[in-house]
Amino acid sequence: MNEAVKCDLLPTTRIGPLEVTRLICGGNPFSGFSHVSEELDWEMLRYYTMPRLQETLDECWRNGINTVVSRGDRHQMRTYLEHRERGGKLQWIVQTAPELADLRANIAQIARFGAAAIYNQGSYTDNLWHKGRVDEALDLVKFIHDQGLAAGVGSHIPQVIEYVEEKAWEADFYVCSFYNLARGYKSAPAVDRDAYAKDRFPPGDPDLMTAVMRKASKPCLGIKVLAASRKCSTPEEVKATFKYAFGSTKPNDAIIVGVFQKYRNQVAEDAAFVREILARTAAAR
Repeated sequence: MNEAVKCDLLPTTRIGPLEVTRLICGGNPFSGFSHVSEELDWEMLRYYTMPRLQETLDECWRNGINTVVSRGDRHQMRTYLEHRERGGKLQWIVQTAPELADLRANIAQIARFGAAAIYNQGSYTDNLWHKGRVDEALDLVKFIHDQGLAAGVGSHIPQVIEYVEEKAWEADFYVCSFYNLARGYKSAPAVDRDAYAKDRFPPGDPDLMTAVMRKASKPCLGIKVLAASRKCSTPEEVKATFKYAFGSTKPNDAIIVGVFQKYRNQVAEDAAFVREILARTAAAR
């Protein structure tokens, strides 16, 4: 990466000590998790070679995005390590990898690879909720803080975020899915290729989660904003969905959006839409 390239940052918010852009690059496509089909998973995996991953991260920086979110597995650890070794400046927010047996060891290793923040992966939190054991997730939040990092809680279930708020967990941020993909116990796609069969994207879900996000005392990062590619058939639909997302959440919230660069430059398109939407919002105040 050319360190001389300047980054005209998109508008930012704060997560603990971090300044993060209100559009964050999501990493599900990097790991081949489309939430659509196994065929699309494989297409993503075959496209995202390490050189293409690095070019995509560089493109994020060129377009004013300063943060990426991805899984805390060895593949994404290597991806971020190489980004930094090449002079890349993106911050890395990491979700735990729930398929691993020892999440504390996972968190410690993520921290060693340069993470800026870590959060409990949503399905992990939600499965504990369905078992009546969600308070166990608080121990991991504390362990993340023990690493000296900002700590978050991810969930697909609005009631989980409400519960965490009510109990005043010491989380710095929440990662909130616009669609509830955890209406019952669900294995992670990394270990269950039939996990997508349980995914549902009813149109009323975003209103339920964004209402919770607006009330939350901590900054929230919205995921599945585009319904895992179901709401991006045209650039106009993407722009309208982003406008809804920012108009329905707090001014200190952000969205995480995965990109698949094979057919068009989604990084540049998404960043341009967000820049325009937030500029108009600021001008209207």
